[in-house]
Amino acid sequence: MAQGHTLPLLDLSKALASRGTRVTIITTPANAPFILSKNSTHPTISLSIIPFPKVEELPEGCENVNHLPSPDLFVPFINATKLLQQPFEDVLKELCDSDSTTPICVISDMFLPWTVDSCCLFDIPRIVFSGMGVLPTVIERNASLHVPCISSLLHSEPINLPSVPFPLNKTDFPDFAWRGDEEHPMLPIISEIKQAESHSWGYVVNSFEELEGDHVAAFENHKETKAWLVGPLLLHDQSKQDLMNSGSKDVDQKQFSPYIKWLDQKMEGLGPGNVIYVAFGSQSYMTDLQMEEIALGLEMAGQPFIWVVRSRTWVPPVGWEDRVKERGLVIRDWVDQRGILEHPAIGGFLTHCGWNSVLEGLSMGVPLLAWPMGAEQGLNARYTAMGLKAGLMVLQERDAKDDPMTVQHNVICDSVKELMRGDQGKKARERAQELGRKARQAVEKGGSSDKKLDELIECLTLKTRIQGRPADPKG
Repeated sequence: MAQGHTLPLLDLSKALASRGTRVTIITTPANAPFILSKNSTHPTISLSIIPFPKVEELPEGCENVNHLPSPDLFVPFINATKLLQQPFEDVLKELCDSDSTTPICVISDMFLPWTVDSCCLFDIPRIVFSGMGVLPTVIERNASLHVPCISSLLHSEPINLPSVPFPLNKTDFPDFAWRGDEEHPMLPIISEIKQAESHSWGYVVNSFEELEGDHVAAFENHKETKAWLVGPLLLHDQSKQDLMNSGSKDVDQKQFSPYIKWLDQKMEGLGPGNVIYVAFGSQSYMTDLQMEEIALGLEMAGQPFIWVVRSRTWVPPVGWEDRVKERGLVIRDWVDQRGILEHPAIGGFLTHCGWNSVLEGLSMGVPLLAWPMGAEQGLNARYTAMGLKAGLMVLQERDAKDDPMTVQHNVICDSVKELMRGDQGKKARERAQELGRKARQAVEKGGSSDKKLDELIECLTLKTRIQGRPADPKG
């Protein structure tokens, strides 16, 4: 229950529904309105709403990671979701009793590992959705095998892993992997997730063969289960919408939103590819000092920009808004990120490199300026910039405790200028555009992801995996 996980799962729901499959989305009251707003035009998708438990550590009505007032509440939130198991099983029982057939599968977010027990109870195959890419997942596994004591390395020491064609360092990994804290509260959760995955029927991955097909075998070997690459999921729905009437309400709203109008004006005055989009996801936490450095860096770079600001405490430097008002737009509300990235005025994306943002940028042919903030984002950033060569890195310094230091405005300025106007940026843009074309081909009729989605449905319907093994939830 986080925006970055919900959106691709909704895209997957719509892709399945477009193939005649009935989909039931099980969610909680506070998450239902957003889901309904995205699925109101799909009659074969229904909602089943179960109550979110009241837990002392969490604020009242906090049912989504995006609403947590502090990242320290993430673990209590995940633990609270375990109390959803009984109402979830009540829904499964109702579906089994009311239908002529049992549901062909449950697609479960990775952070709900307890669903594997529920699926076994009803003899329903459980399919995992993680929101991560194939190679970053494989890298995490390789690191645990080849460099088990990452925490003992210096920040400057490169980590070279088999089959990874670019160097890493320890802070590219999630903090629980490199801080060396055996009491880290995430470790039990990671253990539960891994155990549930080993007992699951398969994996659905938001990626595509042309991007990560070379690493699927290693991924399947690690997860001990079959993986289907069916992405980029956002393009499945987009391709269907393009074939339908282009005058839909959603399209009208997108066209007349203030930031799209602003981009249209920049397109008319400057031509394509001159605006950089700046957004760090819904779960990144920044100090006010870092926000000020970003503001000054964007001003110094002299590049038109759209900046999505999530901070409730940051106030721009005196006079800054007046100085940048002709070429900068700051937005403090929710935005349609995909709509912004597909606008021809956008020529770069300064991002935290969550996997959704990576795929959204590359799918639209937009090169990335990678600034990872946590989780596996460091791996995504290295992969995008050094592996795929479709972006550049904002290089962060670290202090003696390996905590990130504030990135100075001159570094941000130079990075933006290089991406938008430099030779390296030009090469990254060409590569991103190439990957964008391949992404669209993957979801078109007969493309790799289109075939994999059909294959997945067929395997589930026939209760067999592609290798011919039985669809036993215990694997």
